[in-house]
Amino acid sequence: MYIVQSNLDLIKMSTTKNFYTQDLPPKGGYNPIQTSRVALRRILTPAVASGLTIATTVVGGIGYFFNYRYARRDQVELRSAKLAIMPMLLAERDREFLKQVRKNRDEEARLMADYPGWVVGTYFGEPVFKNEPEDKFISPSYAEYNIHSSVNDHSERTFRTLVM
Repeated sequence: MYIVQSNLDLIKMSTTKNFYTQDLPPKGGYNPIQTSRVALRRILTPAVASGLTIATTVVGGIGYFFNYRYARRDQVELRSAKLAIMPMLLAERDREFLKQVRKNRDEEARLMADYPGWVVGTYFGEPVFKNEPEDKFISPSYAEYNIHSSVNDHSERTFRTLVM
């Protein structure tokens, strides 16, 4: 429950002298404003920083020296394995390439079997490469290579060709 003061009480409060205390400076006044430079506390002295730098360089150099032999040995081993297996991988790649070219030729022969006068590997009976010997293998373009493959195989080959 609130007590309502009368106007008379309000007038009395406004006329009394010590209703509030004024904020004054402390006795003796404020400290003088500091204008001189304050030196920073040093955490690391130049001698300690130089010592730490030299110590970490020496420890790192020793670690590098002892680890270099093992890293070099691993590099030689991986390079030897790569050189040993690379001819087999290239032969497998070429073998898969020739298998796909043969599939494309067989599919063309099957599709154009009912077309009169069509000879596989020519354009309406005319050789495509007239200046090349007949027994020379002409590598097909990327579109010709993937012409009869499934969409998934074509997407996978495109991804491997472009990314890897």
